[in-house]
This record gives sequence, C-alpha cells and structure tokens, in this order.
Amino acid sequence: MNLYLAIILIVLIGGYCFNLLVDILNVRFAKTSLPDEFKGYYNPKQYRVSQEYLKENTRFNLFYSGCLTLIFLLFIFFGIFNLIDKSLRGIELGLIPTGLLFALVIFLIFELINLPFSAYRTFVIEQKYDFNKTTPKIFFLDKIKGLIIGLIIGALILSCLIWFFESFQVWGWVFCWVGLTLFELFLLFIWPRFIMPLFNKFEPIEEVSLREKIQSYADSENFKIKGIYKMDASRRSTKANAFFAGLGKFKRVVLFDTLISGHSPDQIVSVLAHEIGHYKKKHLLKMIFLSFAANGIMFYILSLFITSPGLFAAFRMDNISVYAGLFFFSVLYAPINMLLSLFTNWFSRKNEREADFYVVSTSNLAKDFIEALKRLSVKNLSNLTPHPLKVALSYSHPPVLERIRYIREIEQVRRQKSENRE
Repeated sequence: MNLYLAIILIVLIGGYCFNLLVDILNVRFAKTSLPDEFKGYYNPKQYRVSQEYLKENTRFNLFYSGCLTLIFLLFIFFGIFNLIDKSLRGIELGLIPTGLLFALVIFLIFELINLPFSAYRTFVIEQKYDFNKTTPKIFFLDKIKGLIIGLIIGALILSCLIWFFESFQVWGWVFCWVGLTLFELFLLFIWPRFIMPLFNKFEPIEEVSLREKIQSYADSENFKIKGIYKMDASRRSTKANAFFAGLGKFKRVVLFDTLISGHSPDQIVSVLAHEIGHYKKKHLLKMIFLSFAANGIMFYILSLFITSPGLFAAFRMDNISVYAGLFFFSVLYAPINMLLSLFTNWFSRKNEREADFYVVSTSNLAKDFIEALKRLSVKNLSNLTPHPLKVALSYSHPPVLERIRYIREIEQVRRQKSENRE
C-alpha cells in the first residue's frame, strides 16, 4: 500500500474514532445532578433538557462527520478527484483558472452535501429546543451570501498561492506565508465594517439607562464608546452572546439584542467590560501573532509535500499540480493542526481569564458578571461539566463553573486588599 494512502486512512478513520471517543467521554462526564452553583437557575426539568441538547448535538455531529469521512474516502478510492481534474484540464484554460475551477467544483459538491445537514440542525434540532428564529428565506439568503463571499475571498487567496508556488518554487512558501498574513490583516479591518452588515444590522445602543452606564464605565477606562453596537441576533436565534472584532477605527464591541433584552444594565456592562478587557490586554493582536506563526509552520511543511508523487498517487491522480496539492495536503496536516489547536485553545482560555480578571479589577460588578454568566449558560443550554479532554481540544473559553470559581477568588483577594488598605 502507498505510504501516503496509509497515513491518510489513519488520519481520516483514526481522527473520526478519536473524536468519537472524546464525545462519548464528554457526554458520560456530564453530571446528572445539578451543580450547587446553578440551583435556583435551572429546575431539574430544564437541566435534563440541557443534557438532552448536548446528547442530540453530539449524535448529530458524529453522524455528520462520519458521513463526510465516508464520502471523502469514496472520492479517494473511486478516483473522483482525478476525474474532476482530468475533465477540467481538457478545457485547457491555464493553470490558475483550472485550479480555481477544481476548487470550485469540490467546494460546491461538499456545500451541497452539507446543505441538508445544516438545514436539519437549524430547523429540527435548534427548533426543537426553542432556539431557532431563522426563516427559510433568511437561511437560504445567508447561504447564498456566504457562498458568494467565500468564493470571492477563496478565489483571491488560491490564485495568489498557486502563483507564488509556481513562480518562486523553493521559496514560494515564504511569499504565501507573508501574503496570507497580510490578507488576513486586511480582512480584520474590513470584516466588521463591510462584511458583517451583509448578514446583520448593527445599531448604536438606544436604551438610555444602559447607554449611560456604558458611557460611565467606558469613560473610566478611556475607551471610545462609538464602537459599541447592538446586533439583531434575534432574527436567527434566541441564544445570547457578545464579541469583539476588528482593529483600529474599525473595531467593534457587539452585544446581541438577545443579551440586552434578557439582562440588567449592570450585567450587560459587566459583559461589555469583559470585551473591553480583551481590547485593553491586546488579546486580538496576540492571537494574530499566533496565527502568523501557525501559518508559517503550515506553509513550510506544505512546501515539503505539495508536489510529492506519493501524495498524488494516494489520491489516484494522473497529474501533479499545485492546486490539487494544496487541497490534499490539508488531510495530512490535520494531526499537526490538532496539536497546534491544543496550544491556541489553551492560550485563548488564558486570555478569557485575563478578561474576567479585568472585569473584577476595573469595576464593582463581579456579582453581576457571575449572574450574567449563569443566565447565558442557562439560556444557551451550555454543558456545565464538560470532560477535560473536550475542553483541551475544543473550548476557547474555560467552562462556566471554572470561570465563576476564578471570579470569586479574585474578587475575594481584591476585597481583602481593600480592607487591608483601610
């Protein structure tokens, strides 16, 4: 057997089995008894519903990923990738147009496969648990807009990558690394201002009492308030959240309207303080640097395998090309990407703890922040007791009970220091 094919089978099948094991452990690890911290927030029936939501999503995700793995294996063994490539080469359009068409065909095939799964998740699972507010019209418009944006951005990136590798050969990976990093930085500037508004409406917060509290806190932290918006998330879901996006004058702190409607002004300000904490601690810039380093590792390893005859033989390909090599390499890179994600997820959770610390150290809203976290967890049916391995692999935020415990500890330390000064 081709060595590359053996590795690919191990990566695909082994990766699925590993994720299956992690998800089974995660479901079994979930506590059937309600944690004391959430007594009075969940009743026993609601807590059972949250665990059913976890189980149903886990079953669905395993079925979905299993189907994709099986389809991908069938594409390899029946030479479907080679059939697509040979058909497109027959048109004789040139290297970059052929590469773009090859990526387009594969992308559309898997988008069509994904469509019924996405619809089932939205209109069956999310609907069953009273989360879904998306209409079929919004659902398909989102898909179309996402498809158009994805094709434009993907075509630009892929064209540059093909050209760099073809033009600079050995050093092509360096130009790809720098080029992709610069493009990602460009997207960070334009995404909040021009792309996100294509999907949602962003408006300045109008509620007077809330705006005054936000203004007061923002002034105390020397944070310009013009970048705080309310997003109409309720058009699609009842879930609540907040996030920070963008750089420079394009930066935005975004609060879901579902968050605003379900929380007190002090709780909302505490969530806002957390997002401002990310900005003040320069977490986005740190994550950009991590992404830059990860991209460098990826492109260097890619340069070693991108035109390897063994890799193309594993996919039953008659011709070697940069564009197909970019796609096939993503399979080999999956284990390395998983190892890198262990570090990036750990670093992200560290940033979240720093932002939580910022809330406590810059306001008197620790209790309100804990209250907000509890309400968000209940509203979103979050898993209160995930397995540590699942957290390490998938969680960008610490589990909510861990966050609450940490906030209480730093609040106690802050109070003790205040009392000692008195």
